[in-house]
Amino acid sequence: MNEKSIKDSQVIMHELVLPNDTNVLGNVHGGRVMCLMDICAAMSAYKHARKPVVTASVDQLDFLAPAKKGDILILKSSVNYAHRTSMEIGVRIDAESPLTGEVRHTATAYLTFVAIDENNKPSTIPKIKPATDNEKRRYDRAKNRHMERRKKRVC
Repeated sequence: MNEKSIKDSQVIMHELVLPNDTNVLGNVHGGRVMCLMDICAAMSAYKHARKPVVTASVDQLDFLAPAKKGDILILKSSVNYAHRTSMEIGVRIDAESPLTGEVRHTATAYLTFVAIDENNKPSTIPKIKPATDNEKRRYDRAKNRHMERRKKRVC
């Protein structure tokens, strides 16, 4: 299988925070953020694998700042690392105030997806070829996280 570039898996999604998405403080529900994050990451995984994918794990989900009712959520995702059948997707969420244009980094997470075949068994995927220094740094860090996850599974 050929290697693919990271840019081929990039996704940018926008979502308006509506009243039904918020708690009594007017902040977006963490579960809503997690749902949107999973959808955005899944699109990156589909674009890379070009076959069905399933969420295998979510780790290092950090809520950094609240997003408020009326904010525009900007979700960005891409494949950081691809192994034989699994891939790590990095997702960053920013919140933009539509009135001021101020943008705040609100959440970050790493999700692992597995490609599956017509028998619902893991299926091989292309490798990732990082091009820029930033992509290489993210690739190396993701590869290390992959190895740590594998060690935890064995224990």
